[in-house]
Amino acid sequence: MAVLRVRGFALPEGEPVDLYADGDRWTTDPVAGAELVAEGWLLPGLVDAHTHPGAEAPGQPLDAEVLREDLRAHLASGVTFIRSPGLAGDPPEWFGRADDSPRAVHAGPWLAQAGQFFEGWGRRPGLDDLPAVAAEQAARTGWAKVVIDWRFGDDVIPASVLREAVVRVHAVGGRIAVHSQHPAGGAIAVEAGVDSVEHGMGLDPELLPRMARQGTALTPTLSGITASLERARSQPDGPAKQWYVSGASVHGRLTAAAIEAGVTVLAGTDSRPHGAIATEIRAMVAAGVSPHQAIACASWTARSYLGLSGLVDGAPADAVVFDADPRTDLGQLDKPRAVILRGKRVPGLDRS
Repeated sequence: MAVLRVRGFALPEGEPVDLYADGDRWTTDPVAGAELVAEGWLLPGLVDAHTHPGAEAPGQPLDAEVLREDLRAHLASGVTFIRSPGLAGDPPEWFGRADDSPRAVHAGPWLAQAGQFFEGWGRRPGLDDLPAVAAEQAARTGWAKVVIDWRFGDDVIPASVLREAVVRVHAVGGRIAVHSQHPAGGAIAVEAGVDSVEHGMGLDPELLPRMARQGTALTPTLSGITASLERARSQPDGPAKQWYVSGASVHGRLTAAAIEAGVTVLAGTDSRPHGAIATEIRAMVAAGVSPHQAIACASWTARSYLGLSGLVDGAPADAVVFDADPRTDLGQLDKPRAVILRGKRVPGLDRS
């Protein structure tokens, strides 16, 4: 098999590079006879850090064929790595390993309180058992996901329970993500020292410096929340509407403030359709985040947070190649020239 080669200007620095795929690792050492498959502006692969592939609707079971199609859609958008903080079931062995599957980490089924979350999805251990269940999940896959708040008026998981879950998950070498869309839930998550807050709507901006200091990331899923804002505004007046509209209306401002405060912000699309990472990047830019920083949330910053290097010697051989600098033309994100995964060009997804 011929060695694959790419060259061009590598982000984030924009410096010229000439890379060769030594199996699943990049090297700058020239390889005789290497096939130049693309040149242009290079990103070290895009990342969707909050996606739930494999089920056609909330509450439905995991379907292997739906999963495969969802993952192909991610690849077509240039996403070579996903984090799924919650799946409808245990994925097949090929998940995250097959040629048509991005690299992947996942948190298994969601952990939620009885009477909360989508019926048919997740596990609902008692509060006394939740820390141990979270640790068991994290020991298996590296992550656990806890839904600490849900609808307006629902109980929030107590701070003492979440603190214990964090301690136990960290003790097994794992990380813990939490779903939060209420101010009280966000405050408890930050106080407990979770690894990432998912959505974070209603999060008190005063907590952002603490998040930055302790390394708690934020995945705002901004495009999904803002897209639902108009639907929420059309609902009958009441406390539930006020909660959602007030939080969603300032969620873009919160996202920009988090980046300004030094919080690690991750790009995630949350729901269908899959392969919409460019929409999330554009939502961040519309909220006042610079294109460079918004793309970082969906590429090199996210990869670093999740344990992968960029376009350097010895890094995993992933890349997405564009004709022009996507920071100055966000439209480039919709038309990758080539997608490279595990040292191979993904067929049928690029323009030669």
